[in-house]
Amino acid sequence: MAHIKVPEGVPGIRSLVLFRPETGKYLYELVQVLLRGESPLTQPERELIASYVSYLNHCMFCMSSHAAAARCLYGDEKNMVDEVLHDMQHSHVSEKMKTLLHIAGKVQILGKQVSQEDIDEAGKQGANDREIHDTVLIAATFCMFNRYVDGLASFTPEDAEAYAEMGKRMAEKGYVMPQQAT
Repeated sequence: MAHIKVPEGVPGIRSLVLFRPETGKYLYELVQVLLRGESPLTQPERELIASYVSYLNHCMFCMSSHAAAARCLYGDEKNMVDEVLHDMQHSHVSEKMKTLLHIAGKVQILGKQVSQEDIDEAGKQGANDREIHDTVLIAATFCMFNRYVDGLASFTPEDAEAYAEMGKRMAEKGYVMPQQAT
């Protein structure tokens, strides 16, 4: 049960943005730009960063929903998502993506943990400044989202099928403010 009175049965951040749509609107606009807007990182890569950081933060709602979206977007390569969440270093993502996920993991701990060596290694693996920038911003943003969702104990479904449906909606429609039930 959520710590505050939010729409009952509405999962995760959706209930929180319905509780306070004047702030939720901007959160949804931000995540739409970060995960669906123009970027040299693909949409599945950006969803993977979001789910990886959420996994590290133990935010089950965000990890499960964004992993489901990443699986939809990866299509035939959807198993890569679970590989990364199980053991990122031994997963089949590219070496460049591993260095970016490593940076995201450091941001999850503390932004100052990211070193020049981390940035240089990402560059050696082919990451450009924009990819590094977007990785850090996605990681930092999802740390905030994870704390928002878990700090107010929003409803977290346990049914894997619920997340599959969320992931499909997120992959197909992007991030659109939910409508208050009338």
